[in-house]
Amino acid sequence: MATIPIQRLPEHVGETVEVRGWLTGLRSSGKIAFLQLRDGSGFVQGVIARNDVGDEIFERARGLGQESSVVVRGEVREDARAPSGVELGLADVTLVAPGGDYPITPKEHGVDFLFENRHLFLRHRAPWAMLRIRDELERAVHDFFHARDFLRFDAPFFMPTAVEGTTNLFEIQLFDESSAYLSQSGQLYAEAGAMAFGKVYTFGPAFRAENSKTRRHLLEFWMIEPEVAYLEHEGNMQLQEDFVAYLVGRVLERRPRELEMLGRDPKLLEPTASGDFPRISYDEALERLAREGEELAWGEDFGAPHETILGGQFDRPVMVERWPTETKAFYMQPVDGDPSRVLCDDMIAPEGFGEIIGGSQRIHDLALLEERIAEHGLPASAFGWYLDLRRFGSVPHSGFGLGLERTVAWITGAKHLREVVPFPRMLTRMMP
Repeated sequence: MATIPIQRLPEHVGETVEVRGWLTGLRSSGKIAFLQLRDGSGFVQGVIARNDVGDEIFERARGLGQESSVVVRGEVREDARAPSGVELGLADVTLVAPGGDYPITPKEHGVDFLFENRHLFLRHRAPWAMLRIRDELERAVHDFFHARDFLRFDAPFFMPTAVEGTTNLFEIQLFDESSAYLSQSGQLYAEAGAMAFGKVYTFGPAFRAENSKTRRHLLEFWMIEPEVAYLEHEGNMQLQEDFVAYLVGRVLERRPRELEMLGRDPKLLEPTASGDFPRISYDEALERLAREGEELAWGEDFGAPHETILGGQFDRPVMVERWPTETKAFYMQPVDGDPSRVLCDDMIAPEGFGEIIGGSQRIHDLALLEERIAEHGLPASAFGWYLDLRRFGSVPHSGFGLGLERTVAWITGAKHLREVVPFPRMLTRMMP
């Protein structure tokens, strides 16, 4: 008898199969019992009747507790009412191990309780669907870039200094009592990769020691950072648009059931999958905010309320470009003829989910980059290798960083980033 994953059961209607998994719930009468089963690949209902299997097997099934691990055998039957279109007519149930006094019951539990038991809560439908979508997006990232001849390029996690300032770094003491820092970004190293391979992307964790408890912040998160030689600002924005449209389209195509389980309306995502993202200047963004009663002085950065307002004015991500130089990082290329602005953009997701991408054309002139490093008070000695990229065959180049957790949160409709990562690391949570 073949062991079949639950997600493959619709391909085996009429066959007798074995499923290995866990019991998530059970209801029964004296003659029939309904077992809710999961195996990691999906969920299915098993139906067992006393008259079909006899008293011993029926009572064994009816006595199972929540999260008991079981092996069941039975016929795959069509069931139009079931989400997967099938159910199992059970002929046998074998207990592998009891579920014990499982703490997460069908009653209402608070958020803190669920995250204290995150190692168990991962088994339940909402986190299961959420992390399946996250997995799909991670696969899509690699497929998108490999189809376009990018090289996966791994940046180090230990850094000698900051990429974008020193105020939010996790410091590490090394053996000789000198210091290093956990990486905020792989960008600088990706630039070296771009000069060697033309088109690269990094994909790994990043760390920001921000004293923030908002729903948009984690201490540890994942970033995708492509970098491309001979790519300038306009082409960089087009690459961002193509990337995000592809990611959303991939989830709509391959994970509709998971979106449905999360209560996410796919129609809200469909405009994004078609591309054609609006692009506005920083100055136009200020004007739009002022019309909504949120006036900012020129040169001020946006906070969450400002991003929410701007994102709410469009049905797909909006790209805000050409920011004031004083607001942005040291490595960004100035606008030709206007050194007060840089060739960069922030991509803001709709529905209040905020910035998901920051990107820019990088400075390729050695003297200007040296000047900017000095202006930002950064240690020139730590950037000798980075300056070498401008000394030896410098070219215009661009890149961006997409935050995976913010993107997953937007696509799934999650209210807090802690929901979209298996084990969130926050100011208030380091366990489990």
